[in-house]
Amino acid sequence: MEVVRTFLNQGLNILMTMKLTDAIDILIVAFLIYKVLSVIRRTNSNNLARGLFILLAVFVLSELLGLQMMRYLLRRAFELGLIALVILFQPELRRLFERVGSSFSSGKEIYGSAIESAVAQTVLACTEMSKSKTGALIIFERKIQLSEIMSTGTIINADATAELIKNIFFNKAPLHDGALVLRDGRIAAAGCVLPLTKSNNLSKELGMRHRAGIGLSEVSDAVVVIVSEESGSISVAFEGMLKRHLSATTLDKILRSELISEESESKNKSLLSRLRRFFVRKKNEQE
Repeated sequence: MEVVRTFLNQGLNILMTMKLTDAIDILIVAFLIYKVLSVIRRTNSNNLARGLFILLAVFVLSELLGLQMMRYLLRRAFELGLIALVILFQPELRRLFERVGSSFSSGKEIYGSAIESAVAQTVLACTEMSKSKTGALIIFERKIQLSEIMSTGTIINADATAELIKNIFFNKAPLHDGALVLRDGRIAAAGCVLPLTKSNNLSKELGMRHRAGIGLSEVSDAVVVIVSEESGSISVAFEGMLKRHLSATTLDKILRSELISEESESKNKSLLSRLRRFFVRKKNEQE
């Protein structure tokens, strides 16, 4: 009990002497921990994380109780384990750093008529392919560039139309087995190869297209539309999650929600309103 009392007193003393910079330091660390936990939650790393937390708890107890040998062994284990964790979580860490970098980048956002037209044409194509049970795998690129994925297929660079999308995924077309990538509202490439998900918790009903779509959404911020060749059902994968059995209306709502920023829409409306007021004022002045 004396050890616990001393620990609590030290904690209170630290809180009493905290400065603004200390609070900022704590918030940054808490944010990083949150991001790490988010990565763990979206991967098959729950058991590994549970084991690490147990080792951490044992280490804290060894510090409090003064267990010298246990503390020495755990410190050495943590030093070697850090390298092992970097190797094990290399794809997840890469995705995390890419997202952090893209959030501070000055790259352009994809808004306007091009993306709206691409969404509308994709929904129309998927609706018709769903009726004919034509398998499809369509990727909407966002902030994280998919140049490596595109290099595995054939560069197209064409306007996104429903007829072209259906022709690409026609079961006798040479590019129908791969994925189609949309960049800036245009068809950038087709016949692309995607990484498969490593998750073992998926339904056995899901085929290679669904696993590839989920796999890409786990390592990037892309939105992936999948049409099942067996059932014709439409699904959307993003952030490692899969939404299945979607209607055309629901698909349209999801794509617009994920790809078209409400903030951008409000800015565009505000800009249009300002331009409208400007021309009305000029017209009144001339009259």
